[in-house]
Amino acid sequence: MFEDVRQAFRDLLRGTPPTGDARRSIVAQMRETLVQARMGLDDLRKGVTETRARLVRERAELETVRRRRQLAEGIKDAETVAIAERYEKQHAERAALLERKLETQEAELAMVEREVGEMNAELKLAAAGANPGVSAGSTRDATTGEPATDDARSENAGLRDEIDGLARSRRRAEAESAADEKLAALKRRMGK
Repeated sequence: MFEDVRQAFRDLLRGTPPTGDARRSIVAQMRETLVQARMGLDDLRKGVTETRARLVRERAELETVRRRRQLAEGIKDAETVAIAERYEKQHAERAALLERKLETQEAELAMVEREVGEMNAELKLAAAGANPGVSAGSTRDATTGEPATDDARSENAGLRDEIDGLARSRRRAEAESAADEKLAALKRRMGK
């Protein structure tokens, strides 16, 4: 999903005209694309958090099974020891798998965070009238070559606020929708 967003952003950068209404239209599309990228980033963060929680639970289960096996060994209960060993193996495999999954998700999250940062810098350049993609780290006006003005910087801050506001609105709408669904399900169960 994120690759599609990143490719759309690159396509917009290649087609950015130097000035005028067309530039404003492209910048607006870039903003929308960046909002989608940030939403994808939020989903990645959520996935990392969920995997961490699952790993913590799996490790706790593994420790419980190991403790039970040791207790069964202490009272010479061979049947319980055999069952505990089987479950210990299962939980150890799951924990190892979740550790690898978490490592991969964290690496992907770091990469996507860098890319979103680059996209944000490119959007700032495009909004300030510079040529994005050439030097994402500099904030110079494309027409004069001078450092970007305070007006351009304040516009960029406004863009950042707008993007953050859209993301908050999306999360709020999702939460309200989930609450409505839960309420409807509860009413159905209660026969109302």
